[in-house]
Amino acid sequence: MRAVPARAAETRRPGRTNATRQKLFDASMLLIGERGPANVTVDEIAAAAGVSKGTVYYNFGSKSEMIGQLLEHGVGMLESRLVVRNLGGKHGPAGAGAAAGANDAVDDLQEMLGAILDFFAEYPSFAQLLVGEMWRTPGEWHETLTLLRERLVSVLGTAVERVSREHAVDTGIPPASVAGAIFGATFVVGLDRLVFHPERSREQALATVMTVIRGYLR
Repeated sequence: MRAVPARAAETRRPGRTNATRQKLFDASMLLIGERGPANVTVDEIAAAAGVSKGTVYYNFGSKSEMIGQLLEHGVGMLESRLVVRNLGGKHGPAGAGAAAGANDAVDDLQEMLGAILDFFAEYPSFAQLLVGEMWRTPGEWHETLTLLRERLVSVLGTAVERVSREHAVDTGIPPASVAGAIFGATFVVGLDRLVFHPERSREQALATVMTVIRGYLR
């Protein structure tokens, strides 16, 4: 029987591949949080993750490519949490308002923003790397992060559009602009809390971000 190539075998075992990627993500975020991406080697990340250096190079090719893909992995984890909350509310067609038994759109959006803060608290090194690289131009992973930002803002944009259907809002401001504003505010407030004001509670940070939405409502 002809042997199955390694890459083909991996595509048939996505659970194993995802588990390895999660190990590398956890290990790299821990080390990067301590010393920054430039001062962490592939050998160290592989050892901390409990995988061989060859496995890292085989799957990613280089440290830069690995970090880029792990950034995508982290954003994918966050995105999945936001999508779950975004699907929590049921609503009718545009202009119909909230359907019977649905959660309020503003409450659901607040839960989504709280999920971002919780994710940052769970993965503080990822939060620092993501924010630091996302607004640094030019940056090594700027193109990748631009696409990742669009994915997250799109999820928030869907939630803001629902708010605009169910509530009176400032129609002079496009929902996409509001989504971009709360995206930036949540990331900055969340990181500020982690780095400079750990004494501030999650509720205080969330209330600060929600002032953007409160100003959007009429």
